[in-house]
Amino acid sequence: MGRTQPDPEPEFDAGASSSVSDASRRANADAPPEIVPIRRSDTSTLAQELGPDDLRLINTRKGLVELLRRKRIRLGRALETLQYQEEIEKLQIELGKLQRWVVAKKQRVAILFEGRDAAGKGGSIRRFTEHLNPRSMRLVALPAPTDEERGQWYFQRYSRQLPNPGEIVFFDRSWYNRAVVEPVNGFCSEDQYQRFIQQVTEYEHMLYEDGMIIVKFWFSISKEEQSRRFKSRSENPLKQWKLSPIDEQAQKLWDTYSHYKKEMFTRTHSSFSPWIIVGANDKKQARLESIRYVLNLLPYTGKESPVVSITPDPDIVSRYHRSAPNLD
Repeated sequence: MGRTQPDPEPEFDAGASSSVSDASRRANADAPPEIVPIRRSDTSTLAQELGPDDLRLINTRKGLVELLRRKRIRLGRALETLQYQEEIEKLQIELGKLQRWVVAKKQRVAILFEGRDAAGKGGSIRRFTEHLNPRSMRLVALPAPTDEERGQWYFQRYSRQLPNPGEIVFFDRSWYNRAVVEPVNGFCSEDQYQRFIQQVTEYEHMLYEDGMIIVKFWFSISKEEQSRRFKSRSENPLKQWKLSPIDEQAQKLWDTYSHYKKEMFTRTHSSFSPWIIVGANDKKQARLESIRYVLNLLPYTGKESPVVSITPDPDIVSRYHRSAPNLD
């Protein structure tokens, strides 16, 4: 269900065309169209270049099917890709409307993306942000704290990153590092962990009372899916940078992660700052439905006439509930 953006059509030079004579136009109209092969740099959807014969096949239904067969492209998957890309583009149009509302109303919106390693947080953030105005949105992905920051109140360095009026801030991991990642990997003491658990709900309640909108996503994947994604990253030179020593321990420490995750949900879920669980084994569905959730949540201008459905699928995205089964 995803496809690459089509290349923009070449600009039409009206001035140049006006200088062409009528006779020349008629001659050009009678001439067969020039077919230019698509270069590999122009598209990432095909494994090899398309030549003139391939492009002629696209003009007929049978020819298109034959081309897909010849290039070993699965038709069902190609159609899913087209449908996904169409959906994501329409949702991004709605996100543009939402951002304009945030700016006009001077709203402050913080969207937190949490989840296990390789859960698809970064990819979802990219789909949220790729067509937003960078002047009124930010991505926050903080590195490990410095020695100075370790001596500060834990929430201090995150508080500096909170949204200003008219701004949306996307947190690729947040203060909830201390709820799961840090205790699992021994990066904090038991006292630091317990202090965080006691303070975080009060911290978020202060932000809520001050008018800030906070969305807390947990992207949920299975152990098998995480293992598959790690393997894919290790084999892809363009994605190997994503792997870290922590990732290498994630499978071994799966049950420990599960314990702290459940503790986090139980002790930090609230009516004013709920946890939103996103089933993320299917990356594309997770991206679509998390965007729908945000659009459905906020009363932006133009919401009453969206170009696409903004109602999230409850089988993919829902509020945390203790009785609900957890994918991971």
